[in-house]
Amino acid sequence: MYQKQIEQWVEAHRGELIEDIKTLVRIRSDKGDALPGKPYGEGPAAALDQALRIAESYGFRVKNYDNYVGTVDFLPENDHHLDILSHLDVVPVADGWTVTAPFDPVERDGRLYGRGTADDKGPSIAALYAARCVRELGIPLRHNVRLIWGCDEECGSSDIEHYFRLEPQAQYTFTPDAEFPLINLEKGGLNGTITGEYKKTDTLPRVCSIDAGLKINVVPDQCRMVIEGMRKGVAEIYCASAKEKTGVSFRVRDLGENRIEIQAQGTGAHAASPEMGNNAITATLELVSLMHFPASEQNEKLCALSKLLPHGDFLGEGLGVAMSDEISGQLTLSLNIIHVTETGLRAQFDSRTPVCATEENMKRVVAERCAAAGLALEDSPMRPPHHVPAESPFIQTLLDAYVKFTGDADAKPIAIGGGTYCHEIENGVAFGCTMPGTDNRMHGNDEFAVIEELVTSVKIFAYVIIRLCG
Repeated sequence: MYQKQIEQWVEAHRGELIEDIKTLVRIRSDKGDALPGKPYGEGPAAALDQALRIAESYGFRVKNYDNYVGTVDFLPENDHHLDILSHLDVVPVADGWTVTAPFDPVERDGRLYGRGTADDKGPSIAALYAARCVRELGIPLRHNVRLIWGCDEECGSSDIEHYFRLEPQAQYTFTPDAEFPLINLEKGGLNGTITGEYKKTDTLPRVCSIDAGLKINVVPDQCRMVIEGMRKGVAEIYCASAKEKTGVSFRVRDLGENRIEIQAQGTGAHAASPEMGNNAITATLELVSLMHFPASEQNEKLCALSKLLPHGDFLGEGLGVAMSDEISGQLTLSLNIIHVTETGLRAQFDSRTPVCATEENMKRVVAERCAAAGLALEDSPMRPPHHVPAESPFIQTLLDAYVKFTGDADAKPIAIGGGTYCHEIENGVAFGCTMPGTDNRMHGNDEFAVIEELVTSVKIFAYVIIRLCG
């Protein structure tokens, strides 16, 4: 039903699709300081304005909800049946991009490089083109499909909280902010903050500061440490040992006034897959544990933190919470933000917990391990998992569309550690746009989308719109 017409239309418009994505990628839209009428700063507001202009140019009715979210309606007067929920904000960028500058999109070898090409501007425009395809082919619908474009997915999803205070949920929702075939289970989590206080030591050498981390859901690729009272040559010997042990590179620079700076360079990754990165924070703590500092409360607590969250431990073994179940797989955990001064430390970790995780076997255990090490876990709520049964007719409709345009007859729903927009939405799932086996380097340097995967996603989404709303 309509498969041939969809394929012909999408192939004829693939060039326009890529150009519209490029237009959005050129707008830097990581979260900034709140401004009047712009709760997430200039960048996200500018990206939303541009996206709505593009949608309006194709004949859709659009609405801006105070720069929290924007919507695009196919049949605004008809009953609300399907929401396609995606986002236009991006994570911050770091040095180390090699193919192009982060906000200067480039096509190369069948890929489109740039921040947001995969997460989530490319998929947002793919959903728009699916609706445009159905509209321009003149295929009749009975129910409305609404695209919802948010501006705060990367930093807490307060945008969607704002939107759903004003509007009801549709009967069905999917977000093209993950991967195919389909994700029907998202793990829960505990974003924990570990703190420690100590007296300033006057004995040299000593750590003056350690700073790293941009967002709690990003494994950091850089970490900066300042030490007083250690010669550069001595530090370089320790750094060589730490590099051999961790794989992270260290650069030592003389700051003068008896101080040196050590810059760790690891590999960034999404916190849902910490094993894909090489954590610069835990490598720096490993370096500290190798160095011969005089006995002090600070050194004792930094070494204790390193034992609780050792380099290369992605499963929470140091904290005593390694666990798994058959439905959702293993727990994952990573230390992603740290701030150390001469009198205290504050470290934040991200964890993705399976269905079997509870306050008792997760949060309480972490708190007890921290207390035993002279540290403290700040109180914070656990995030429950989200699960939509695989036998749901909605799930089966989405899978059928995926199989029709990919030929992957063995496709089954999967569980992930990442939390998408649909985590809090009843009957909501993640569906696309990345194909199995593709690593888009989301949240890392040289992020890209495979152009053919975006094109196929448009076809799949158009078919889903017809099946659910036609």
